[in-house]
Amino acid sequence: MNISRPDVVMRPVNADDLPHLENLRQAAFAPVFSSFRRILGEEIYDLAQAPEDEVQDQLLVSLLTPESVWEVYVAETNNCIVGFVSIQLSQDTKVGEIGLNAVHPNHAGKGIGTKMYDFAIARMKKAGMQVATVATGGDPSHAPARRAYAKAGFTVEIPSVWLCQKL
Repeated sequence: MNISRPDVVMRPVNADDLPHLENLRQAAFAPVFSSFRRILGEEIYDLAQAPEDEVQDQLLVSLLTPESVWEVYVAETNNCIVGFVSIQLSQDTKVGEIGLNAVHPNHAGKGIGTKMYDFAIARMKKAGMQVATVATGGDPSHAPARRAYAKAGFTVEIPSVWLCQKL
């Protein structure tokens, strides 16, 4: 079976993109937030995780401000925004970081994430970074992200666990 891969164009974000990015972020992270709710249960989720999830839109907006240290790029196919990736480049440490990023669920599994992460790594190399980092969740809803990062070459990892207890 031959799976068609869309042509993906990466470009810097512009102010007109924010509504599209917000819709994309909501769609991409809805399963993640739902997974967190299932794992934690309603009470712990509402107390410990929901406040973080609810301000993710503010994080996205902050990445696009003129004073932000993040570069943000969109992935387009057929002039439609299907993903975005934020990148931070530290000239002091020579470490590049992939931050908030997403691919719209309707376009998942088509190689768009791979194109975005390859682009981000190439941008980091061009800027003289010596290490690239990315953080993601260990829960089932983040499994596709972990696979995509591994496919892009992120193979050295430090596992982390976030434990909760209702008091």
